[in-house]
Amino acid sequence: MTQTRKGTALITGASTGIGAIYADRLAKRGHDLILVARNRQRLASLARRLGNETGRKVETVEADLTSAADLRRVEQLIRTNGDISVLVNNAGVGASAPLIDSDIDKMEDMIRLNVGALTRLTYAAVPGFIARGHGTIINIASIVAIAPELLNGVYGGSKAFVLAFTQSLVHELAGKGIRIQAVLPGATATEFWDVAGTPVHQLPAEIVMSAADMVDAALAGLDLGEVVTIPALADKSEWDRHESARLAMTNKLSSAIPAPRYNLHTHVNA
Repeated sequence: MTQTRKGTALITGASTGIGAIYADRLAKRGHDLILVARNRQRLASLARRLGNETGRKVETVEADLTSAADLRRVEQLIRTNGDISVLVNNAGVGASAPLIDSDIDKMEDMIRLNVGALTRLTYAAVPGFIARGHGTIINIASIVAIAPELLNGVYGGSKAFVLAFTQSLVHELAGKGIRIQAVLPGATATEFWDVAGTPVHQLPAEIVMSAADMVDAALAGLDLGEVVTIPALADKSEWDRHESARLAMTNKLSSAIPAPRYNLHTHVNA
């Protein structure tokens, strides 16, 4: 059976783990692929396999998104390729050590990748998506976006940015035909943990989801129209209550008068 073609999906961090599974699943859904990652050999191997298994066109781009020159090259590709219909911002790095035990240069690199590259690639994609009247952006965040106490604070902060950025884009781009989703995985069985400093085998098995299950759940969430997908959260109403409380407070956050509990008008100048 010939599958309807759905345009091209560009996936960052695509050579292994979550990114490689997104590549597999999106190819099987009818997308051609542009796979972006640093490891040329892994990219080539994955591209050959997916091309053979799915019959889809698979291009590879060797790029380090912490390199300004490489990042600009990928941005230009996104701006000029009118066939791109899906952007999966998956490339990222994490850390588990406390801030005071961390290398600040590595923390800055983390911000450059998790925040800077994701923002620039999204900025490159959105104008074309608006012009074409359709497009999908999938931003891979983390549960530390809402639970920053769990791991390194810079990592949590970077993923909180991804969540806030996604929610803002949903608001800004409403009515323009663009789907935007933030995915908040919990512990997932990938090489991420080795790089972060806590090998995955040291984590309790009952909290670690396979990368395949995580991606399949995330894509199911996308199909359901979720803006935020937390693959491990069984009761969606818990997230809905969290969001309802946040939104209910929004109109109370700015006022010409300080809150009464600060008792500013009871202080007497000396």
